[in-house]
Amino acid sequence: MDDIATTRPENVGLCSKRLERVAAWMEGQVADGRLAGLEVAIGRRGRIAFHRCHGKRDLARNADATPDTAWRIYSMTKPLTAVAAMMLYEEGRFLLDDPITRWLPAFAGQRVLTGGGYGAVMTEPAVRDITFRDLLTHTSGLTYGFMQATPVDAMYRAQKLDLPGATEPLGDIVERLARVPLIAQPGTQWNYSVASDVLGHLVAVISGQPFDAFLRERVTGPLEMADTDFFVPSGRVDRFAASYDKGPDGRLRLVDDPGTSRFLVPPKAPSGGGGLVGTARDYMRFCQMLLARGAHGSQRLLGRKTVELMTMNHLDGDMAAMGQPRFAESSYYGIGFGLGFSVVLDPARAQVVGSAGECAWGGMASTAFWIDPREDLAVVLMTQLIPSSTYPLRRQLRVLAYQALID
Repeated sequence: MDDIATTRPENVGLCSKRLERVAAWMEGQVADGRLAGLEVAIGRRGRIAFHRCHGKRDLARNADATPDTAWRIYSMTKPLTAVAAMMLYEEGRFLLDDPITRWLPAFAGQRVLTGGGYGAVMTEPAVRDITFRDLLTHTSGLTYGFMQATPVDAMYRAQKLDLPGATEPLGDIVERLARVPLIAQPGTQWNYSVASDVLGHLVAVISGQPFDAFLRERVTGPLEMADTDFFVPSGRVDRFAASYDKGPDGRLRLVDDPGTSRFLVPPKAPSGGGGLVGTARDYMRFCQMLLARGAHGSQRLLGRKTVELMTMNHLDGDMAAMGQPRFAESSYYGIGFGLGFSVVLDPARAQVVGSAGECAWGGMASTAFWIDPREDLAVVLMTQLIPSSTYPLRRQLRVLAYQALID
């Protein structure tokens, strides 16, 4: 992977023969018609031991999945946004428990849903303002319109408050968002939400730079993530993957054509929650930086203690103790949440193979990553199938990756 050295698996405690099970699994996903194509990279101790592509990135154009394929990573944008915010935290610009109203006064005096339905919503005053920690841990009381679980979700849909894909500036959307009730008191429940988009706007306000410019200059640039951005430039369109879902007949159905996608032009509102497109090799650099506790070669993006803080659980117990299980990206049991990603607390309770302290997240199109500091392991999965809950791809890959460890 260019600047990341590759090695024989046995040199980093992985079994070549057992890793072939990963390759066979990839081939099976394509042969059975579940995926058009996919890419998997497995790194350990700072070197890449497995990197394979299989199938097509675009069925209609008969284009193969290759190491330079650009994939929509959707919510895997969130950890990069968290890193951007924590850079400003390290500069002393804010404390984690500072109220965001200091920079975004529109969020003052918020109301919180207590009952009723759309058109007749009952609310009460928020007991306190949203903090940076609330945004980073998804305990802000914000939500997503696609959840379709509360009257507030319906308000998001009616007012077009979901990102990416917004047609107005990010600041305008956040301003309107602040006028909608929260679904829970700040800090009391874990609810997946547009919190990372608000965080991206805060990065822009505090730094004085547009969010996308800050991310390029301070995060993706130093990490040499040259193929990761909020849009696909014209010179890279031929590498852009098509996106699919599972049609009524069980076959793959086109959702987003790379030739006409909205990702072909710079967005008016760069989404810190789900707007990036990038390659597996780029994202592996990001994973390796986290495993190296903030360093990438001679560059240091974050201090060691900051990364340690980000990868600790910041919830009161696991996610099951902080709300109702209603989201597919992660189990609520045995899984906590750090500053930007999930954190495994108890693999047995979570019913996943892995290690306590492992950090992870995924994207809507079935992409995923995880880093395991205890094993010094990083895994990246790229594909383009919506929604991510269609098949248990991530759980299957976890078993296949961990079974290859031999030391």
